[in-house]
Amino acid sequence: MRTIVISLVALAALSSGAAFAADVKAGAAAYAASCKSCHGVDGTANPAIAKMMKVEMKDLKSPEAQAHSDADLKKDITDGVGKMKATASVTGASADNIVAYLRSLKK
Repeated sequence: MRTIVISLVALAALSSGAAFAADVKAGAAAYAASCKSCHGVDGTANPAIAKMMKVEMKDLKSPEAQAHSDADLKKDITDGVGKMKATASVTGASADNIVAYLRSLKK
């Protein structure tokens, strides 16, 4: 009986976690609305923006960018990093969705 109860609890935990999984399609839409003007449609930086801001923007598909943890990517999006300001319009699940989209760009 105890094994069945533990199995049911584990199954419930797994299924509830799946309900909160990030959505790549929603991430693509949020990225298009909030990120692509600087980071390009496919994660390749906009050279005009990089030149104007006097920064080197990494290709978001690159192994270097992809090496960042999901938490670090989300923090960069919501808090900003370097000269990149926080993206105020992107919070919570939307940031998670963008991170999922960025992972889909991986080279």
